[in-house]
Amino acid sequence: MAIFSVYVVNKAGGLIYQLDHYAPRADTEKTFSFPLDLVLRPHDERVVVAFGQRDGIRVGHAVLAINGTEVNGRFTADGKDVLEFLNNPANYPVSIRFGRHRLSSNEKLMLASMFHSLFAIGSQLSPEVGSSGIEMLETDTFKLHCFQTLTGIKFMVLADPRQTGIDALLRKIYEIYSDFALKNPFYSLEMPIRCELFDQNLKLALEVAEKAGPFGPGS
Repeated sequence: MAIFSVYVVNKAGGLIYQLDHYAPRADTEKTFSFPLDLVLRPHDERVVVAFGQRDGIRVGHAVLAINGTEVNGRFTADGKDVLEFLNNPANYPVSIRFGRHRLSSNEKLMLASMFHSLFAIGSQLSPEVGSSGIEMLETDTFKLHCFQTLTGIKFMVLADPRQTGIDALLRKIYEIYSDFALKNPFYSLEMPIRCELFDQNLKLALEVAEKAGPFGPGS
């Protein structure tokens, strides 16, 4: 079981803190001969597998590196167009590393803002007055848990679907936020959280939650 990441969103929908705690390694590197037996397509400014699966390479995986050179979007770090390079028989055999796309800082900001809007929509769609909004989203690979404070700050945790004790963890994160961010004289409300003690105590809380599940008294 694992906790993947933590997001803190202010009442205006802005991302003020994000931590990637654990990312499953799904990278696969293989050497290919021409022609490439995978169909690649550009998608959202990156090159992804559109058809064909083999040896751990799945549809949706992005090209991360070619011959050891990192790929940034649709180009290698030395400026070569990925699709043009792979369509040239002279460049084979070639080593390609595929894997799950890593979200950029801008993408994380955008997704946090989108969830803020979905949370508000969920609250308004409720047949009951005073609904709390979306508290959990579940997929086959992770669950997104959300806790909103009375002041509108949202704490979001993405975790393995089997991970227990997330409700207690969210309350613990709120406690850490109150102790090490709000009580920090150099911290301004609604602004990005840059407090070393907040980082340290949050990481410790995530480790405790992964190993022991719910927090006990005095934790």
